[in-house]
Amino acid sequence: MPHVLSVNLGSRVAFEDSDTGHTGIGKRPVPTPVEVRAPGPRGVGGSGLVGDHISDLRHHGGDDQAVYAYAREDLDAWAEELGHEVPPGLFGENLTTVGLDVSGARLGERWRVGGTLLQVTYPRVPCRTFARVMERRGWVKTFTQRALPGAYLRVLEPGTVTAGDEVVVEHRPDHDVTIAHAFRAVLSEPELLPGLLAAGDDLPDKLRRKVARRLPRPA
Repeated sequence: MPHVLSVNLGSRVAFEDSDTGHTGIGKRPVPTPVEVRAPGPRGVGGSGLVGDHISDLRHHGGDDQAVYAYAREDLDAWAEELGHEVPPGLFGENLTTVGLDVSGARLGERWRVGGTLLQVTYPRVPCRTFARVMERRGWVKTFTQRALPGAYLRVLEPGTVTAGDEVVVEHRPDHDVTIAHAFRAVLSEPELLPGLLAAGDDLPDKLRRKVARRLPRPA
C-alpha cells in the first residue's frame, strides 16, 4: 500500500554557501501530525507544512511548490550509488513515500494523503545549496543525469499529514507527461519541451512559458 514513511520538517540553520546565508534544506522526520495548507504565492509564501522553514523564497516554496515528495525506493538507489545511508529528509523532501513512483507521477495527478488533497505540479530542480549539502563533486550533473527529481505538490484541500498515512491516487490524467519527463525537458533534453503541451491544463504556467520560448515564432 503506498504510504508516507515520514513527514519531514526543516529548521533555519546558518549556511554560508547559500544565497541567503542560511537554509532549511536539512529536514528531519517528526512523529506528530503536521498541518498542511496553501502557503501563498511564490516570493511571499514559504512551505505548505506548518513549522517547515524555507530560506530562499525566490526559488522555493509558494503555492505551486508547497510540498516536496521523494520516494524511499529512489533514496535507497542513491544510497547504493553514493556508498552511504541517505536518511529521510536529506534531499529536502517533506514527504518520504513508500510504494509510489513519485518521479513517474503525471503532471496534474491528485493524491489523497491523510486529511489533505495534493496535486503534482513540478519536478525539483537541483540548486547550489543542495549540491553543497551533498558534499559530492559534480552533484548537480549526477542528479540531472539520473532524472529522479521527486515531485512538488500544490495543496488543493488543507488538512494534516502524519507518518503512516496512506497515499491514494484519486486522479491520474490521461496524458503521459510525467515529472521525470518534464525534468529532462527542462534540464537536459530541450527538444522534449514542445511535448509538454500534451499535459493541457495540467501544465503549470512556469513550464508553459518555457515551452513558449522554445517554439519557433510565426513568420
